[in-house]
Amino acid sequence: MSPDDNTPSVIDPRVDAFIEALPEWQQEICREVRELVHAADPEVRETIKRTTQPYFVLDGNICAFLAAKNHVNVFLYDGAIVPDPEGIITGGHDNKTARTVAFREGETINAAALTAMFKQIIANNRAGGWRKLKREA
Repeated sequence: MSPDDNTPSVIDPRVDAFIEALPEWQQEICREVRELVHAADPEVRETIKRTTQPYFVLDGNICAFLAAKNHVNVFLYDGAIVPDPEGIITGGHDNKTARTVAFREGETINAAALTAMFKQIIANNRAGGWRKLKREA
């Protein structure tokens, strides 16, 4: 949602501001991941939650950014049910809500693997969300 009304917007200027305040290498990571999540589905929207955190949503949370001193965390809101065949998950393996992929300066983003995970999270959201899917399993 845009910050001033209830009109959906694909790009939220508050997310731009978050990214622009980061060191250049973190900006590059966030911009690439942002492009990937939007490319996964044209209906993906972005917003700010928890005061400053960029979130990408479509029928529920898909992912969020958190910039730390030496890495950028991308939180994947998948309830740990989305397969990770290429082993890109770096944290939260036992977390019941979200897992993380941490990117450090100079690392290459596995775009294909991350996009596949985004697409599966979106499909799960459209099917009622990971909580519903876990209950039905």
